[in-house]
This record gives sequence, structure tokens and C-alpha cells, in this order.
Amino acid sequence: MTAYLEEWRRIPTSGARAVEPFNLGGHDLLAIPQLAYDVAGTDAGMNGGDSDTDLLLLRRTAAGYEPWRTIPAPGGEDAEFFRIGERAFLATASIRTGAGPYRFATDSTVYEWTGSEFEPFQRFRTFAAKQWRHFTIGPRHFLALAQGVSLPSTAADSQPSRIYEWSGERFEPFQDIASQWAYNWHAFAVDGVHFLAHADHVAPSRLYRWAGDGFVAHQDLAEAHGRAFASFEADGCRYLVVACLVGPSYLLRWDGERFAEHAVLDWPGARELALLRTDTGLYLLRVNFILGTPADPTTALHSQLYRWADGGFVLAQQFPTHGGTDVAVLRDERGVLVAVSNALSEKVRFATDTVLYRFEEPHDGRI
Repeated sequence: MTAYLEEWRRIPTSGARAVEPFNLGGHDLLAIPQLAYDVAGTDAGMNGGDSDTDLLLLRRTAAGYEPWRTIPAPGGEDAEFFRIGERAFLATASIRTGAGPYRFATDSTVYEWTGSEFEPFQRFRTFAAKQWRHFTIGPRHFLALAQGVSLPSTAADSQPSRIYEWSGERFEPFQDIASQWAYNWHAFAVDGVHFLAHADHVAPSRLYRWAGDGFVAHQDLAEAHGRAFASFEADGCRYLVVACLVGPSYLLRWDGERFAEHAVLDWPGARELALLRTDTGLYLLRVNFILGTPADPTTALHSQLYRWADGGFVLAQQFPTHGGTDVAVLRDERGVLVAVSNALSEKVRFATDTVLYRFEEPHDGRI
């Protein structure tokens, strides 16, 4: 099989849960939140460790991405960089605090860039926070939080996912979205209509439609185990990819009113997706997390790179991941880079490298 991705650099991380590239002040930066540090003398386990972690900020240099700053973000699950006018923000999601027992009810912090550092701007009381997503509808700015965990011990305390709106001074609650164990959001538009996809592990993953004064349910996308989405246009049609942890993932096609199943992407374990477009091709990266159960997970998996051909995605390459959690496409002066965060070693320890790959298309265009 032709290689598109070649390993370029490794970044030491611990329970890395996301990779967020952005440019700030002329610098190319990479934010990596970390779930936990390993605790010496304790048994291995994906839900253990010390959650008193920092988010890593790395800056691109001639040698690669080098450590630049750290930001407090305990139990780090996500980082979302966005701008409102001239102001720059970094939203961090904290799933938990502690080193056992753990507390899912904690603060998740949005930081603002002051010109020299990120300072806390607004704190949100969250419960098992998984992901922030910033999006706009016209001049309005929204910040959506996916959160919650459905366990017998947490049922009374869990909160729905929540959408906040920018008031001009801060983010105010706008709309709650029913959830049990939410993971992700994806905002996009079709024919001028705004949609918001919401992924949930226990409840159905659902597509919501903007109704002018809020979001209304449009259709279910997956019965359970939803993790991530990617939308795109190809060959004159609109498509939506729905990634699921248990079972296969799905490629859906817009029929003018809703998204209908178009194809199945084999292999379970999906956690995140990223699209990559070049002058000659469209590609989909799918990063896989674990197989098995949290009590006995298999973390050393292969993740996939697909190429769009003949109305569907064709497997182009598989690459190794260890509890893969996120994937992002970035660029430098030499071309395209792909960043992949890994959260769990083969021995189910948190100390696992985040990997940067160089992406190059074969000259003959073969798959």
C-alpha cells in the first residue's frame, strides 16, 4: 500500500486528548490538553492517574514544535481556539479533577490572550466536560460545550450539553441540548441552512437545525456510541461522516431534506476525524481510540487514511496509534503536516507521544 503519511516528529505527552493548531502573533502554535499523569506504584488503567495536569503550548521552530508555555487545565479533554473581532480566546474542557476519587463537577476555563500570555477570562461550572466548539451564525458567536457521563453514581449530578452565546462582554447560557454522555459537536451549513451535530455515547447522536431563535431536532445520526463528525462537498453532493466507537462508522449523503446512509466505513474504535484537501485529492483521516472495555482495553490499533474516489472513500493507508484521541491538519513551509494525539500506551499508561506526520501524495496518484 502506498505511503502518504511519514512520521516526522514526536512530542512527549501524557494522556493527550486533543491537538489544536492555531496562529497567534505570527507564531504557529499547537495546544495539547492532557487527561492525566501516571502515578508510580499504581496499577495501569485508562481511568486512573493524577488529573492535576497542564495544557501544553508548543511553538513551531525550524526544528519542529518546541515547548513554549503551559496553562492549568486539570483533566484536560479539549482546547478550542477562536477569535471574536480582534480578541483571541482558548477554551479548555476539564473532564475531572483529583487522583482518585475523581470529581466530574469542576470548572472549565476560557482563557484570553493579553498580548503576552493567556489569562483566565471566564470559568464555567461543568460536569465531565468533553469538548468546546465555537461557531457563528451571521454576526452571532456561539460556544457549545459537550459534557456529561452516564453512570449510576453520577445520574443525579450530570448536566446536559449547553450552548452559550457571546453577549459582547461574556458568554451567557443560550440553549441546553439533551445528553447523557456527550462527546462532540460539528457546525456546518447546507444550502444556507445552519446545522449542528451532537455526538453522544449513550443517547442517539443527533442533527439539529437552526430555527432562527434556537436549534430544533432534525434527525438522528447514530443510535449510540457517537464520537465525531466531518462534513464536505464532493462531486456536487453534500456528505456527512459519523464516527462511532463501537461498530462501524458511516458516510451519509444529503438527499435534499436529510442525510441518508451512503456507505459504511469498516473497523470499530473511531474517536476523531479530519478532512484534508489538496489540489488533486480529498482525504479523510480517522483516528481510533480503543477496542474492548475500559477495564481491559486494547489501545495499540491502526488508524486509517482514506482517499475519495468514485463516489466514496477508499482505504489509502493505515498507521499505528495508541489510544488515539484527535487528529488535525496543519501546514508549514514544506507542505502538509498531520498531528495525532495518543492517550494510552500499549501497557495502558498515560505517557504516550503525540506524533507529527508529513503528508505527501504519490506522484502517480495510486492508492
